[in-house]
Amino acid sequence: MTGKRRKLTNPLALAVMTTLWQKPMHPYEIAQTLRSQGKDVSTKTNYGSLYTVVQNLEKHGFVEVTGVERQGNRPERTVYGLTDAGREEMAEWLSDLLAIPAKEYPIFETALSLMAALPPDEVVRLLEMRLSSLEVQVASGRGALEKLCETLPRLFLVEVEYQLHMVEAQAEWVRGFLDETRKGELPGVEEWRRFHETGELPAEFTT
Repeated sequence: MTGKRRKLTNPLALAVMTTLWQKPMHPYEIAQTLRSQGKDVSTKTNYGSLYTVVQNLEKHGFVEVTGVERQGNRPERTVYGLTDAGREEMAEWLSDLLAIPAKEYPIFETALSLMAALPPDEVVRLLEMRLSSLEVQVASGRGALEKLCETLPRLFLVEVEYQLHMVEAQAEWVRGFLDETRKGELPGVEEWRRFHETGELPAEFTT
């Protein structure tokens, strides 16, 4: 199973479509709904570009104008709803994201791939700082999740659950890596240290 090339790739467009799947809304209401449902935590949301996202969805036939609202002296607001093509695109896109693992490029992974440019003792110090922050995130995340579970079904909290699990997994990995490095059990750590002491690149690092 492979995902097809899509006309729109911005995840915010998918979030907008799933929001309009609930009911037709104007862009300001879409933004309010995304915020109130916590979707801005799991999807990078630039509310300033939301109107552009809606316009692009309309351009590709995924949403359409369904009416105009006016309240008091406020300007008219255009209401958008999903088209049949939009419902199909939303379902296919969401299905692909759930079913097909995609290579992502987290910035921490980038930093790990380049960390040899710093001395090992400095890396240990920095990762200790990171681990401390991660442990705080885990503690606060558990408390927040427990609080949310009191009012919301688990179905609407699975992304929060997943985020917490990923933070816990990262903390566990960092903890183990620090332990290996401190004990000198990490393969190549002595060569790494010697390079920063002498400036000479070990032969093992060039093969």
